[in-house]
Amino acid sequence: MRNLFTFIWKHYFFFMFLSIEVLCVYLIVQNNYFQKASYINSSNQLSANVLKASAYVEEYFYLKNENEKLALENAQLRSQSSVSFFLLENTEYNVNDTTFKQKYTYTSAKVVNNSTNRRNNYLTLNKGSKQGIKNNMAVITSTGVVGQIKDVSEYFCSVMSLLNSKTTISSKIKRDGSYGPLTWDGEDFKFATLHDIPTHVQLKKGDSIVTSAYSLTFPENIMIGTVESFERKSGEYFYTVKVKLSTEFKKLSHVYIVTNKFKTEQEELEIKSETDK
Repeated sequence: MRNLFTFIWKHYFFFMFLSIEVLCVYLIVQNNYFQKASYINSSNQLSANVLKASAYVEEYFYLKNENEKLALENAQLRSQSSVSFFLLENTEYNVNDTTFKQKYTYTSAKVVNNSTNRRNNYLTLNKGSKQGIKNNMAVITSTGVVGQIKDVSEYFCSVMSLLNSKTTISSKIKRDGSYGPLTWDGEDFKFATLHDIPTHVQLKKGDSIVTSAYSLTFPENIMIGTVESFERKSGEYFYTVKVKLSTEFKKLSHVYIVTNKFKTEQEELEIKSETDK
């Protein structure tokens, strides 16, 4: 306190001048209409700015609560939006013909999961047993072969992709019908290998490779890919053919599940024939 009095005493001229200035300003404002109006307007603006700044500070401290409320509301809205509901549909395309009995039907499905960077790749589709899907059905796209159904739940199914070391597809060269098994070597997702093509076949780069008639799963002549290159290994009587796949596995979105209506009948007949030997 003593230091305060000492400070004021040393600077009493300044404080006296400041007090007189304040008094003069007060007298001018009180006794002159224009200055009084200007003062009131200025003070109102200052008060508004102070209140505005105070409101901003208050809002800042309440942001956390507001954000939590908005997040809860967004979650409720998303739960009620159409994308949160599973559409139960069974879109089956049938081809009716009065001359031929239909063998294959096609069910559309959406890819909900997919892998291409493993040795054994799988897909997941949004169709299951409730839509009539069963194990070992073929899966294709408009551009070619995709794979084969492996496991089925009520509303989903998994597909053993063509990009799987355990997948073997009976294939043929479309131009002359020479056939052999096609497999994937686990390296490049754009290529597969066709085996056991006789060396007398006149292969050409670009030849179409399609599914053969010896498959119980895939319809005949479904596109697989084209010949990229071929070689005959020493001591062998067959070509090993590198096939560029027509299906772009990294872009799969919608596929078709193929049902062979004659599959069970053919399997039972072949099993009986094998048993009788």
